[in-house]
Amino acid sequence: MPRIPNCCFHTRTGQEFVALNAFIERGQREGWENLEGEDEPTDTRQPLASAVLSAIRRANDVGDVEGLHERFPRAHGPFIDMLEENGQSLPFVILLDDGRIVTRIGSPWEAGRVIVIDDREISELGPEVISVGISPNRRFFALATKSGVSIRQGLDGPESVRLPWPSGKEGVPSEFTVEAISGTPTITTLCPFDSGEKVLLVSPEGVFVLGHERADRLLPTKEQLREHFEWLRKDYPDDPLSYDLSMEHGSLSPNGKWIAAGQQSSLHYIFDVNTLEIVGEIGHLSEYPHYAVFSADSSMVALSSCHFYNGETVGVPTELLPGLETEPYETDNRCTVLEEGSRVYAAVSRGDEFIIGDASGYLRAFDLMGNFRWQHFIGSSVGDIDISPDGKQLVVTTYAGFLSILN
Repeated sequence: MPRIPNCCFHTRTGQEFVALNAFIERGQREGWENLEGEDEPTDTRQPLASAVLSAIRRANDVGDVEGLHERFPRAHGPFIDMLEENGQSLPFVILLDDGRIVTRIGSPWEAGRVIVIDDREISELGPEVISVGISPNRRFFALATKSGVSIRQGLDGPESVRLPWPSGKEGVPSEFTVEAISGTPTITTLCPFDSGEKVLLVSPEGVFVLGHERADRLLPTKEQLREHFEWLRKDYPDDPLSYDLSMEHGSLSPNGKWIAAGQQSSLHYIFDVNTLEIVGEIGHLSEYPHYAVFSADSSMVALSSCHFYNGETVGVPTELLPGLETEPYETDNRCTVLEEGSRVYAAVSRGDEFIIGDASGYLRAFDLMGNFRWQHFIGSSVGDIDISPDGKQLVVTTYAGFLSILN
């Protein structure tokens, strides 16, 4: 394994942040064995954190920001003490065609607000908006509120469709009775279809497709629910019947044919968009299925599984669908191991490459054959990534609450 600086439990800042990326680039270019004995770059500027923060705030207040980024390069480590008390996750990010950025301040399971960043102006999208999602063709937006999901053509456009939240009873075998979801589901992912008429909802309460007349449950499957409820009745007869997902995830293919979804205790599943039937069951190479993303041309789906801060990502050609089945922990020569090492939290695709963001604060890019292209250290676990339609600009959020814009 290549030597990768350990960034799981500490992060770096400013000039040293720049130095770390240079250090890693040297290691990859010259070989890590040639850097043996050299220490990783470190930063000792934590005592300056309050003064720097005050200076940046004053500069923004008076509009004197010319050269600010050069004088105070992006910093994270010195603010860790402040972040422990005040840090808030940015769980999703959307880069609009006009350059505005939409994100949420606050983890999905806690109180938060959705904001729009327009250059240096920041406004709240609306106190009733809980979350936002964008369709693969980037035409439709789904705005989540307590009363349901509003679909708009354009973030600022009028509502075209309103969809109710699932009850939580969808797909439950008839021999079991469960309580309805109390209030609004916790939203992990919200993705409208390109038609603007349906929405993929990923939540700890389940993975659903929301439509005009009903919601359809994808996960847990009916058989998974039956098996789990039978176990609960046997071993915990006094407990109410429930099934909460962990590491739940889902993604729509850009060509509108497939849904990839999974959760901690499942396989990787591919569903047909029209029938909502499972058409592919792919075994995970690491312990827990954790993330899925389709290539820009929908020719491949990248499926990531993890164990602690590590993971493994396999690329599955969609031409093998329907009917593909592979075994857990076994490589299949029809599929390609794209990346080994990263626990993937977010990803996008452009052209013939995937760009992933991982738990250790790195962005990594590789092509559809798994050939490494580049990487860049951000710091803190990556929350989400979006990319401009021309593929030339990335926006990246982190669990520590930083939003970075990269060319």
